[in-house]
Amino acid sequence: MASDSARIRWRGPFLLTLPALAVLLLVMAVPLGVIVLRSFTDPEPGIGSYVWFFDTPVNLTVLARTFKISFWVTLCCVVVAYPYAFAMSVAGPRLRLVLILCVLVPFWVSGVVRTLAWVILLQDSGVINKGLVWLGFSKVKLIRTQLGVTIGMTQVLLPFMIMPLYAVMRGIDLRLLQAARSLGAHPVKTFLQIYLPLSLPGVFAGATIVFILALGFYITPLLLGGPQSTMLSTLIQQQVLSLLNWGRGGAMGVVLLLATFGFLGLAGPFMRQKYKMSGGSR
Repeated sequence: MASDSARIRWRGPFLLTLPALAVLLLVMAVPLGVIVLRSFTDPEPGIGSYVWFFDTPVNLTVLARTFKISFWVTLCCVVVAYPYAFAMSVAGPRLRLVLILCVLVPFWVSGVVRTLAWVILLQDSGVINKGLVWLGFSKVKLIRTQLGVTIGMTQVLLPFMIMPLYAVMRGIDLRLLQAARSLGAHPVKTFLQIYLPLSLPGVFAGATIVFILALGFYITPLLLGGPQSTMLSTLIQQQVLSLLNWGRGGAMGVVLLLATFGFLGLAGPFMRQKYKMSGGSR
């Protein structure tokens, strides 16, 4: 009887997930399966598309650059989002509402529009370079560079880092910091040994989301970048839409997907270890 009741309790929540699972299967699993299949069958059966990918140095360079840019974007998001999320967690109700609205407002604007705004800001005669000249500095090349791409992608992905951090930081009891201070601990030591470890789950969650999203970015690198900042998504678009070579485009997508899974597999044990350490420090 106990096992039957447990089975019933388990079956109810599972049935509630069926609509979402059906949608995911329809919009993700089926197209992904088609892409994988065409990477082995188009234009002819075999692994020719994969051999072409790894035999072409440009493809490997762009793949490495994609991970490099995604890493720097993730790091910039962590550095910028951490103090902002902390301010959200300790602010009063009204100020917190304003800060949350500042995070959510970019979602109400098209990503293309936001990127075009960065084109205006980063161009050689844009607002940023005019400000630098006014301050007495020389102009900096920002548009069509990896730096410009990193800046634009960081702004777009910043909310995906702030919200997981805020969700974790809001649950941290600040009385722990007060207790450490009352016992004579230095503020820096208090932060490094108490607050930072407790906030690491939010850092890891946000960094994982941002990194994965950055790997597949297309619009921002296309509009802000140049030949030296091309990411793999741009090459995939060229193969599929411009050259109509679905096999090679599919092979690129599969390689990027497997490389992402490989990176997450390597980072997973480290993240779990740090998560247990932060959980144990509670």
